[in-house]
Amino acid sequence: MPIDTGRLTRVESPPSRFRPEFFYRQDESADPLFYDMPRLVVHIDEQAVAAVAAYLGEVLPTGAVVLDLMSSWRSHLPEDHAISTLVGLGMNAVELQENPQLDERVIHDLNADPALPLASGRFGAAVVTVSIQYMTRPVEVFREVRRVLADGGTFHVIFSDRMFATKAVAVWHSLPDPRRRAELIAAYFDEAKGFDAPQFVDRSPSAQSDPVYVVRAVRQTSPATSEASRPA
Repeated sequence: MPIDTGRLTRVESPPSRFRPEFFYRQDESADPLFYDMPRLVVHIDEQAVAAVAAYLGEVLPTGAVVLDLMSSWRSHLPEDHAISTLVGLGMNAVELQENPQLDERVIHDLNADPALPLASGRFGAAVVTVSIQYMTRPVEVFREVRRVLADGGTFHVIFSDRMFATKAVAVWHSLPDPRRRAELIAAYFDEAKGFDAPQFVDRSPSAQSDPVYVVRAVRQTSPATSEASRPA
């Protein structure tokens, strides 16, 4: 039975902050070695892929410049969505080159260097799809996403229950319930600061498919922009 996707629920952040061991992994070898071989496969089933595309078709602004963070050979946007530019940032050049939806491609290892080699305020939206569990420095990355988003831009963190287990961080493994994982992502937003209260939405297409969950938050308007918009 399809899950109701209409309601959004406020996610409360857990009280504790992040210790280094939260982000230990079973495989601590250099990520470029692990991702050196192209993997031209999708990591969720067809129903879940369709659910992601439907969600992105609803929420991405028409004409926006969009950042696909931790991108691969598919971005899962609907084919007919009229965004302006899709920028993919990932680790494997072959995978990015095989992605027909990308307009720009950036090779970058976020775990080695969370600083995004992208202009501030350029993007109307940012998306990371089924890869949040691999971030070892998520708060730093979220701060960088905030920097590159325009005021009012939204960061959509889409997750499921599949993963490369040896590369997923320890805290993700310790929270197998999707609600607790959503709370973890909300805590990343909270720690990064500069975002409105995160929202959690369940877009799982059916009980037989891979689940699809989203935690999203809007970049707050910067003080300089707020001052400039005030009437004289």
